[in-house]
Amino acid sequence: MADNPSETARQAALDYHEFPKPGKLEIRATKPMANGRDLSRAYSPGVAEACLEIQADNSAAARYTARGNLVAVVSNGTAVLGLGNIGAMASKPVMEGKAVLFKKFAGIDCFDIELDETDPEKLADIVCALEPTFGAINLEDIKAPDCFIVEKLCRERMNIPVFHDDQHGTAIVVGAAATNALHVAGKAFEDIKIVSTGGGAAGIACLNMLLKLGVKRENVWLCDVKGLVYEGRTEDMNPQKAAFAQASDKRTLAEVIEGADLFLGLSGPGVLKPELVGQMAKRPIIFALANPTPEIMPNIAREIAPDAIIATGRSDFPNQVNNVLCFPFIFRGALDVGATEINDEMEIACIEGIAELARATTSAEAAAAYQGEQLTFGADYLIPKPFDPRLSSIVSSAVARAAMETGVATRPLDDLEAYRRKLDASVYKSALLMRPVFQAAATASRKIVFAEGEDERVLRAAQAILEETTELPILIGRPEVIAARCERMGLEILPDRDFSIVNPENDPRYRDYWGSYHELMARRGVTPDLARAIMRTNTTAIGSVMVHRGEADSLICGTFGEFRWHLNYIAQILGTETQKPVGALSMMILEDGPLFIADTHVWTLPTPEQLAKTAIGAARHVRRFGITPNIAFCSQSQFGNQAQGSGKRLRDALRILDQEPRDFCYEGEMNVDAALNPELRARLFPNNRMEGVANVLIFGHADAASTARNILKMKAGGLEVGPILMGMGNRAHIVTPSITPRGLLNMAAVAGTPVSHYG
Repeated sequence: MADNPSETARQAALDYHEFPKPGKLEIRATKPMANGRDLSRAYSPGVAEACLEIQADNSAAARYTARGNLVAVVSNGTAVLGLGNIGAMASKPVMEGKAVLFKKFAGIDCFDIELDETDPEKLADIVCALEPTFGAINLEDIKAPDCFIVEKLCRERMNIPVFHDDQHGTAIVVGAAATNALHVAGKAFEDIKIVSTGGGAAGIACLNMLLKLGVKRENVWLCDVKGLVYEGRTEDMNPQKAAFAQASDKRTLAEVIEGADLFLGLSGPGVLKPELVGQMAKRPIIFALANPTPEIMPNIAREIAPDAIIATGRSDFPNQVNNVLCFPFIFRGALDVGATEINDEMEIACIEGIAELARATTSAEAAAAYQGEQLTFGADYLIPKPFDPRLSSIVSSAVARAAMETGVATRPLDDLEAYRRKLDASVYKSALLMRPVFQAAATASRKIVFAEGEDERVLRAAQAILEETTELPILIGRPEVIAARCERMGLEILPDRDFSIVNPENDPRYRDYWGSYHELMARRGVTPDLARAIMRTNTTAIGSVMVHRGEADSLICGTFGEFRWHLNYIAQILGTETQKPVGALSMMILEDGPLFIADTHVWTLPTPEQLAKTAIGAARHVRRFGITPNIAFCSQSQFGNQAQGSGKRLRDALRILDQEPRDFCYEGEMNVDAALNPELRARLFPNNRMEGVANVLIFGHADAASTARNILKMKAGGLEVGPILMGMGNRAHIVTPSITPRGLLNMAAVAGTPVSHYG
């Protein structure tokens, strides 16, 4: 008998929290603590120097401590998710989860603080006393109306941002979703009628935000469990609700729903009955945000109003209103400029950034994280997905700008564009290292032909190439397939307008292409008939011929298929006496910086001559990234302790290199640990000529190089740029089937660099 699915999911969630160690957080040191010197700097006596600097100027805490990147998530557990008042201790998993989201999406360090205090004024006192420790406070899951009191007191007394996410985070995401829903529906804030259910903190905050966006107060009808909030009502009222009281003799949701353009539900399941949907305006907007069961299920609402625009709080329906779209990034921007508060202008900037991003082309990373979903702006895609990496730079920079413009930034930024690039670099691990390559590529508009032009990753890369570079993509593929896939993915690029296509099935250049291929290969067993067949079926050969004929500057292929199969055709068509494949180089981007690995693909068992050429090519290409090459020849043998095997071939390669002066450092043969540990290397071979840590590892066997590359990628979280095909004058590169659209963009930048920039 199969397990009960809900019980299985419950156990999986519990296991996630318990194993391999309890909880979702841990503390890690950011500085080395390996010897007495480190200890004396981290603690006594060295720590006193930092203390004195902060005593003299409190703002120095952002330089010498973690405070400038540290947020407290504070709760008393009185209104936790849909669980209600479960107490401070039981709320801890939620607060830990919030801290994890801060770190994952915005790189913000976070402590969760659960306080066993239900008196709002005493709770505010405790939070205010935490100001020396934190750069900002995120209040969470505190019941209404206590949350209003706590936030008000803390904001008045603290000189750092205090943000109740249940109120303002929800309001910001609702504001962004409403902005785009009205855009789709062809309506305007100032004209719409809103009916809302739920008079709690989130509901009130959402209505206040909608007023700031242009909704007229007289057009807002608020209902709660007691019915309409009307003038003169005394039952279950507070000042926040009273602000939306209507002068009306109507008393129920059913009486006020007539003609509503927007239903905003933050209440409970089943509140919006199907018959009430039928009374709403044409093209109704329904935000049924109760969790886990919304005020009305989307499928039921659409039975009544097929053209309804619907959002929920659930991840299994389109348009999930999820606070994670907001809070990491509004705090990121606020912290980075030392904001003293999060004001209305910063919140509206956050809304505009989120809404704008949804209207843009979906990122490849978001598409990969949500495979199978239609991520094209419209009724079912009003707000971006949380895993869209562009949220960080777009939203955080908009918030930072608003903070500076409104005068609440104590550390204003000199260059907002540089700040955006820094945020991109924190999300895209390759961004910083690839900058010199992109800058070099920008000096020439090279034509890059993609052999697998129908591949969705290639199409997304082509969109990014046109947005971020001066290169001109050429795609090999069937035009109707390419056009259909671009439309399905919501890409803005169009064939023949933004890029050109070579159609293997029917292209006017076909006769020229097979003729060129036959001319090259006629004395190598290729007949005219075979040349025709290859030019109809082999896109790598077609792309190579285009480069040979000067119709493209570089070819990128290999999104499927085996590396050496592609290499065979590239070498046949583009190889010359001076340009031959000499090795494949992969840059692995790790937490502590880049590490280059060669030769990963070209030579299975390279000769000394091939190894020497690999080193020369690697040194040349490493410099393209603004890095000084430090090359280690790696083997099981260590400085001559094994006479045969790869050690002998590597020693012979060193002798070849030694025959001429070289402009790069190289040493070997050695074990990998000696290459990466200068102290160990000095003990083994005190007079070795290498200083510091090797940043290029060259192996005597492709198996070893490929294994090192894949282990770094799969177990150390290494991000690969490459493989870069060396020796071909930057005229062709063969990627691997695991490459991502971002990886293809990086390779296009590599291919787009004129040879003159790197020799």
